[in-house]
Amino acid sequence: MAKTEQGNGLHMRGTAEKLTDNGKGSDPEANGNVVVGQTEVDKYGFSGGAQQHSGENAEEVPIQVLREREAKWLEMLNSWDKWMAKKHKKVKERCQKGIPPSLRGRAWLFLTGGKVRREQNQGKFLELDNQPGDPKWVDIIERDLHRQFPFHEMFAARGGHGQQDLFRVLKAYTLHRPEEGYCQAQAPIAAVLLMHMPAEDAFWVLVQICEKYLPGYYSTGLEAIQLDGEILYALLRRVSPVAHRHLKKHKLEPILYMTEWFMCAFSRTLPWASVLRVWDMFLCEGVKILFRVGLVLLKCTLGSQEKLKACQGLYETMELLRAIQPQYIQESFLVHEVIELVVSEKDIEKEHNAQLRRWKESHGDLHCKSPPRMHGAKAIMAADPPSRQDLRQRPTIIVESPLAPKTDGVSADSGKQSRMTQEGKQTETILPPQETVNNPYLSPSDPSPLLEHMTIQGSKESLSSAEHDTYL
Repeated sequence: MAKTEQGNGLHMRGTAEKLTDNGKGSDPEANGNVVVGQTEVDKYGFSGGAQQHSGENAEEVPIQVLREREAKWLEMLNSWDKWMAKKHKKVKERCQKGIPPSLRGRAWLFLTGGKVRREQNQGKFLELDNQPGDPKWVDIIERDLHRQFPFHEMFAARGGHGQQDLFRVLKAYTLHRPEEGYCQAQAPIAAVLLMHMPAEDAFWVLVQICEKYLPGYYSTGLEAIQLDGEILYALLRRVSPVAHRHLKKHKLEPILYMTEWFMCAFSRTLPWASVLRVWDMFLCEGVKILFRVGLVLLKCTLGSQEKLKACQGLYETMELLRAIQPQYIQESFLVHEVIELVVSEKDIEKEHNAQLRRWKESHGDLHCKSPPRMHGAKAIMAADPPSRQDLRQRPTIIVESPLAPKTDGVSADSGKQSRMTQEGKQTETILPPQETVNNPYLSPSDPSPLLEHMTIQGSKESLSSAEHDTYL
């Protein structure tokens, strides 16, 4: 098996080796000694590092457009099974445009099928969380915690809530899949999820990614990632013959440059705005998005003779692929190129079967028997159709709507009775003075006098799903 060059920042299996070469040095990123409060934090929570937001790398969505997208996503999430069954193309298009930040965590939970897994395994995460865990994996996980996005406010403090939740999720996974254990590349995946959702949700999404999207990636031997490296290399022959010939000339094995890309789903490679957009598409459409991103990066970096003048040897080529030029990983450029590149599930499966035959001829049967790969959200839902109960949303905040129907025991059939009831209520409210507040959401042209004021009172019961505040 080819090994990644020393110093690429990622050793694959769970060993005592470090993710960074200078783990014993004074580099604050390697040792997790960043003090977030001393520097300005960007809108994603980063105070520095390669992921820190730059206006040059991201596109800004107008606030009105964002509100409209939020409304559309709320509608989809409230009828998820119907949208996935009848309007999956529209779901895919909205993922390509970018999921609104306020709903990204919930959308990822639904796209991956993590919501269904959680509902079908109530209490499972808590049960795993309360177990001590295998000391071998626990020790390795603890040593990896401070290496995951140390410039992010959630993970900057040693022993902070972010690192604690990351430990809980990774330890729970080793108990859930003891035959697989822990792989260091799972840590950044789990960390990205924890930036968007609670620990239990992050655990189930991690399970889905490891079992459905990237099966076998984190198993001993890394056979699945090696196979996908060969698939990427074969697809490159069609997408960019120039880049393919260059890599072949210098005998640059795919495992040397694509391992971290794929195993960490580009979370350690791209600017953060680009990472989120890639993940939105990846969790909707499946692993073909990772292949497309990899092919775009290789084509843009090595796809012409002019570009190859700067990398005449293996070492220079590796350096170029380790530090992709900023214009190629800028959000709008990268997303556009990924969408336009025609690489389908059929292309990947066809090449997978071809590479599997070659593997058996040279290596024999695979040691790790992984389940078949699911190509995105639609395939996952089709393989295990959820019930409406599994998809029911449980908002954490219930807000009483001023438009909710009042049940005061008085029939509204008679206009005369309705007027008498209204007059009686007005008389009652004059006697005991109550604190009232103007309704800020009432249109000035609304003729209804009943909505001019709202009496302040606590909500005593849950409302219908249409009246829920579903943002939280």
